[in-house]
Amino acid sequence: MDSQPSRSSGRFESSPSTINNTPFLTKSISDASSSSPHSQSLASILNNPHAGKSDGFWWWSTSSSIPTPDFLPLSTLPKPGSETRVPDFQSYLSSISDPYARFHDIQQHARFESLEDQDDQNALVACLKEVPALYFKEDFELEDGATFKAACPFRTTAENLVTQEKLSQYLDVVELHLVREISLRSNSFFEAQGQLEDLNSKIVVGCDRIRELKETIKLLDDNLVGSARKVQELNVQRSELISHQDKLNLILYVNQALSTLKLLVASADCAGALDVIDDLQHLLDGDELAGLHCFRHVRDQLAASIDSINSILSAEFMRISIHGAGNVDALSTSKFKVQTTISMNGEGHEVKLDEEDTYNLRDRLLPFVIGLLRTAKLPAVLRIYRDTLTADMKTAIKMAVEELLRVLGAQPMDSDFVAGERAVDADGGSSSLASRLRSLSPECFVHLLKAVFLIVQAHLAQASEVKRAIEWILCHLDGHYAADSVAAAIALGAAASETAHETADQVNSLLQLSVQRNSAKVSSAHGNGNDGITPSTLSRNFRADVLRENAEAVFAACDAAHGRWAKILGVRSPIHPRLRLQEFLNIYNITQEFITATEKIGGRLSYSIRGTLQSQAKAFIDFQHESRMAKMRAILDQENWAEIDVPDEFQAIITSLFCSESETRELADEVSADIEPSSPKMVLGSDGSPTAEARLQKISQNAEHTDSIPRVESTAQSNETNTRERGKSSTRLLFFRGVGYHMVNCGLILVKMLSECIEMNNSLPGLSSEVVHRVVEILKLFNTRTCQLVLGAGAMQVSGLKSITSKHLALASQVISFTYTIIPELKRILLLKVPETRKGLLILEVDRVAQDYKVHRDEIHSKLVQIMRERLLVHLRGLPQIVESWNRPENTDTQPSQFARSITKEVGLLQRVLSRTLHELDVQAIFRQVVIIFHSQISEAFSHLDISSPHAKQRMYCDVQHILACIRSLPSDSKSNPPNWGQLDEFVAKNFGEEVGQ
Repeated sequence: MDSQPSRSSGRFESSPSTINNTPFLTKSISDASSSSPHSQSLASILNNPHAGKSDGFWWWSTSSSIPTPDFLPLSTLPKPGSETRVPDFQSYLSSISDPYARFHDIQQHARFESLEDQDDQNALVACLKEVPALYFKEDFELEDGATFKAACPFRTTAENLVTQEKLSQYLDVVELHLVREISLRSNSFFEAQGQLEDLNSKIVVGCDRIRELKETIKLLDDNLVGSARKVQELNVQRSELISHQDKLNLILYVNQALSTLKLLVASADCAGALDVIDDLQHLLDGDELAGLHCFRHVRDQLAASIDSINSILSAEFMRISIHGAGNVDALSTSKFKVQTTISMNGEGHEVKLDEEDTYNLRDRLLPFVIGLLRTAKLPAVLRIYRDTLTADMKTAIKMAVEELLRVLGAQPMDSDFVAGERAVDADGGSSSLASRLRSLSPECFVHLLKAVFLIVQAHLAQASEVKRAIEWILCHLDGHYAADSVAAAIALGAAASETAHETADQVNSLLQLSVQRNSAKVSSAHGNGNDGITPSTLSRNFRADVLRENAEAVFAACDAAHGRWAKILGVRSPIHPRLRLQEFLNIYNITQEFITATEKIGGRLSYSIRGTLQSQAKAFIDFQHESRMAKMRAILDQENWAEIDVPDEFQAIITSLFCSESETRELADEVSADIEPSSPKMVLGSDGSPTAEARLQKISQNAEHTDSIPRVESTAQSNETNTRERGKSSTRLLFFRGVGYHMVNCGLILVKMLSECIEMNNSLPGLSSEVVHRVVEILKLFNTRTCQLVLGAGAMQVSGLKSITSKHLALASQVISFTYTIIPELKRILLLKVPETRKGLLILEVDRVAQDYKVHRDEIHSKLVQIMRERLLVHLRGLPQIVESWNRPENTDTQPSQFARSITKEVGLLQRVLSRTLHELDVQAIFRQVVIIFHSQISEAFSHLDISSPHAKQRMYCDVQHILACIRSLPSDSKSNPPNWGQLDEFVAKNFGEEVGQ
């Protein structure tokens, strides 16, 4: 180890020629320079201060092998930095001299070790080359047959001798190399042996010093530390005794607390019991009772006590919240038995607790609500309360219905179908509850609904007060003496509820873990997600949960009441469509009041009872419509188209429905003379207009007195006879907007039906679209059937009329004109409550019906004109015979002929009939066409006559003048002078000009 590495070894002794002749060195240099990731210049390599001689020596040794490139001649200008000298780098060299020296020594030492390793490896390699590898195997054993054969084949004696000689040589070679290796390592061996002896002596010295230190520590321990340690041990013992005493005191406290808890639970002192349970639960959650075997069942005992307390709190809560309404049920039923009628408007029956009862209820509920909040059982108790309240509501309604049916069943029934229903039940024995409900009259059924309404209001009022009391305790207790207790109870309940949820989540996670291994990760992730929830958030969520369950309880009670009410209505679903309008509206209105009152308390909409009511209203409209359609067909088939006096109730209907206040005043002045003193009069307001009360009273009277229509039908013929005797002035018309209309029986029936439809539309706004459709169908039926009976002459077969006269046509025109006139106002009234989405289609239908009525009226007028034209043609056929008599010499008569007298008589009769019945404008329009026909037909007929004598010509002139005089007297809107000038006047001027002048 003392030998230094020889500097003559390695590349330092290599000559340039040797390096140049070494191919791998040149290749490695070129490869190194080409494979460098960052190209470096040669100047940076040569100027590296940390590189040794060997790093740059290859450049000079290989310079001869690199071809020198051809460069341009260097300029003679001085190079930059040529004035630099070696002293300028002295500071730099001095700063790197020490690092460079260390680097050089390390480099030389590493080279020396590599050379030694190389020599050793060369010696071993040479040894392996001379001695076969078989003898160096680890498992080399000559006892092995295969090894022995390989080493000593024993073929011949000479070969055996040669083998022995080789083995001796192999042994010499190995010994030689071993000696050489030992000689190379002899210095290191002796150096290590010396160092081992030095280490042994140092260990002996160290052991002596340790022995001395132990003796010194023993003396110090006996003289100084012993007493202090004794004090410390006594202190530790005292602390342990104190802890044992505290533990015993804790055991005594827990034992006394458990005994006290039993007494408190037995005496129903829930607040004190919960305080004790909180203290014990706090001890259990900590480590004070850990390891105490005597208290291993304390947690189970606390759970049992909490269950007992929850049962007590729940029972008291139910008793205060629900059973307080039982007295109201009995009071309502007994009151109904004594007073068998209940007001229909619902006023005076609202059940509401006074302020003192409200405060009393709050004070009674407060301790129990606080206790249930502390145990986190208030949501669960509220769910039980919801179910109990619902069941109690259903039971109360059922018992009330059964009790009231005993009273109402004894009252007389006035409806035929109800009597039939009761007869069926009597034949079948004991009637069921449903059949008894169906056997009630509409008035009794409304009384029963009012009683049920009162009972439901009582229960819902109690439930609503409980709801408001709980909300007041949870949210509006600021400044109250129990505000802090409620806040603490909410916090405790929220924590307990969260703990229960976490326990349930852990159980679910364990169950899932048995099926799926990865669920533990999901559970831990879920647990980490809940770590961010603050106590205030938990309290807020818990309070929201309680308030939600509180609201759900009241809504469930309302929903149960709706279901029972809908069931009661559904039992009578076959009967309600056959009721009168006012009877059905009584049921409909009280149901609407019930829905409004209960939804106001429940806070939500209920769709079950609305659907039942809507379906029954739809069935009522359909049944009423079918009955009206059948009635209208029967009345039209029996109509004799005779004019009748309009009763006052029908004029009141038109006035109240369609006329404004100013029109009503004018109408009152016009018809005051026609109203008989004995007839009912309309009540007028201070301004002369009918009051709203009078209008509604009149409409209701018309709706109730349906037997007045048969009276009108039965007296139609007598009215017609009286009309002929009394004349026009004695006939009472139906006025609309100042215009009077002559009416027949079917027209009044149509007015009544339309008024009922309008009232139904106003009373059932949700079905306005259906009502409008039904009104359109009624109008279509009336128009179509009237056209068939009058224009189509169907009345001659169904009503027994001998013929369809102009009087019949005029009255039909009046009815059709009146209906056509009121259709726009009818459309406006009916569409007031129709949704905007459906108004467009309904308006088109109503306008189409109005157009049909207008066409029908025009066809009636055309029919009147056609009748007069046919009569004229009939008379014109006999005109040639009359002219022949004029040409006879013995005919000296100067009076108008039978043709002129007949045609003018018939025209005058038509004028009188139409003028008494139709409006002036309609009469003028009809006779304008009649005049045109007379002018054209008569002038054409006279122009083709053969007049052979002056006397015949004079007779023709007389007839023409007679006819023209009649034409001049006909009503017309012509502004010519003379009136109704036409072709017949031109014929006279052409053929009788001289005579006219004379």
